Amino acid sequence: MTAPADVTATGITKSFGTFRALKDLSLTIEGGEFLTLLGPSGSGKTTFLMILAGFEAPTKGRLSRGGTDITTLSAEERAFGMVFQGYALFPHMTVAQNIAFPLVVRRRPKAEIAARVARMVERVGLAGHEGKLPAKLSGGQQQRVALARALVFEPAMLLLDEPFSALDKHLRGLMQEEVRRLHREFGTTFVFVTHDQSEALSLSSRVAIFNHGEVLQVGTPKTVYERPENRFVAEFLGEINMLPLQGVGPDGAGAAGRFEDGALSAPARAGAGPNAVLAIRPEHMHLANGHIAEGENALFARVTAATYLGPATRLQLATPGGTPLTLTLPSTDAARAEPGGEVRVAWPKDKGFLLPGGGEPALPAALP
Repeated sequence: MTAPADVTATGITKSFGTFRALKDLSLTIEGGEFLTLLGPSGSGKTTFLMILAGFEAPTKGRLSRGGTDITTLSAEERAFGMVFQGYALFPHMTVAQNIAFPLVVRRRPKAEIAARVARMVERVGLAGHEGKLPAKLSGGQQQRVALARALVFEPAMLLLDEPFSALDKHLRGLMQEEVRRLHREFGTTFVFVTHDQSEALSLSSRVAIFNHGEVLQVGTPKTVYERPENRFVAEFLGEINMLPLQGVGPDGAGAAGRFEDGALSAPARAGAGPNAVLAIRPEHMHLANGHIAEGENALFARVTAATYLGPATRLQLATPGGTPLTLTLPSTDAARAEPGGEVRVAWPKDKGFLLPGGGEPALPAALP
């Protein structure tokens, strides 16, 4: 088995005419990890993947693997596996022939090819389909063929460019489980491109968030979701409530500032500034029943809309000053929140986080 690749990108810039798709990007991919490149369309994540693969050359910058410069190596010399968005299967070849292709071009012995293909067919659940052409397979089966072909020669790194975009929601979920299992079994470095936030959070050991050709944050799914470093990351990774504060200053071990007619607290954060924004994920907020527990923030709001979703109800609220809030609660808890009525919303102080005021909002979240 080839040792999983660790690759470092240093100062990577890619220009297409006057347009800079990547801007002085530096990122280390750790051997054996599952790194997801996440961002909106046009953010530069696929361009970076193509540079990793060797299909595009950077305008400026350096790629190294284990300390060795690979910037000018061709895709063939890098020998990374690749799964394309459209699968790119050979339509005239059978399942077995498609999977065998990387071994054939590497002139492996026929017996070795047959043994490896047989093992891969079993591992991706395609037993009994070896003789079929791609046109006779379902979308999920075609995706399994593409994964098997990319892994059969045991690459040090597997690159996946939005491989599930053509699948329906149910099949997409099944293939996510399949990819997670294959990563565990093979131990290969996986670099996965998607614009789907939930997919990135559920699959990855780390997530790199792209926007306008730059990496804005890299971290574990838990870190980037619960402690985003800027407003774009906070808003791109799901719903979030933003409360603008004034006069933020020390408050014991944390920080506090004025919001409308009250004070709100959060963990202190260097660089947030006196006019920071207090951000809270909707799932950390609840309706208070008169009593506010020690260590909680609270504010009053008016219910502007309630959308019944079966077991959950989505509430749209507005504070007295007009700041919008969103909560999604169990429907039994939301029963007393009627549109037009006033409620009190509370949340643990340590669940909020401060962000610098202003900043670029995220684009609308991509649908799963």
